[in-house]
Amino acid sequence: MRKRKWWTGIWTVLLCVMMVLTGPVGASAAGKADRSAYRSVFDASYYYSAYPDVAAACGKNNEALFNHFVDYGVREGRSASAEFNPQAYRQRYEDLQEAFGNDMAAYCRHYVTCGKKEGRNGRADGQPVVAADSSSKTEESTDTGNTQQANGNVIGTCTTSYVAGIPRANNVELAAARINGVVVQPGQSFSFSATILPRSRANGYVVAPIFVSGKKSTGVGGGVCQVSSTLYATMVYAGLPATERHPHSLPVDYLPKGLDATIAGNYLDLKFTNIYSQPLQIQASASNGTLTVSLVLQ
Repeated sequence: MRKRKWWTGIWTVLLCVMMVLTGPVGASAAGKADRSAYRSVFDASYYYSAYPDVAAACGKNNEALFNHFVDYGVREGRSASAEFNPQAYRQRYEDLQEAFGNDMAAYCRHYVTCGKKEGRNGRADGQPVVAADSSSKTEESTDTGNTQQANGNVIGTCTTSYVAGIPRANNVELAAARINGVVVQPGQSFSFSATILPRSRANGYVVAPIFVSGKKSTGVGGGVCQVSSTLYATMVYAGLPATERHPHSLPVDYLPKGLDATIAGNYLDLKFTNIYSQPLQIQASASNGTLTVSLVLQ
């Protein structure tokens, strides 16, 4: 018995040492080839400067920053560098979507091997502009930042479809109307759940299909998550990171995997902070089975 306990103790110590040496389990989730593709587009200095929340968690540890991008940043729509955002690259080119589907590493690999030479745009419209040192700042990067802030154009948009004329449509259209026109000031946080109000009959919501713990069910407000998901996809395309976002327990049929965002009660929400120096307006419309959400710098 003592011998067994002794071996158990030794094995536990060895396992801990292996975990320390190899890093977190999530960091090795992607294969070597995929990690190589991600690394080919990744700029640790940019990532650190562009995303204060990540900087606070990872510090200036380049490998920790890279692991965050691989494990979370790609799915959250964060930019790998000043010139490349995998989610935006996928959204921009339909031919690549048909070829690579949800293989995000493939988009990175394509951009490095072919996309640059073909003149394809890898940037996310509206992605964080990181101030460079005066010695390294170029005229091109300065102009990009000024144009982005001055024009007040749409920096991201997404359209999804829903079935009109059914109870679920009522909830989709009501939630869209409640976020439409909301202006988020620089540095201010936005909560989707708080903005659309509690999902209750008193607030105009009706019973419709929902997901509960990985199963299909019904509940008041079913369908509002299509609006939160469409907003999240818009954020991804714009390069605006979420400060809180949760995937559905089951796949949704109106967006590709990784672009959805569920909300529930007051414990699951979609949130973001306006990282720009200009007010950011949400524009949303839902009618006749078409939902469109846009983000506009004012």
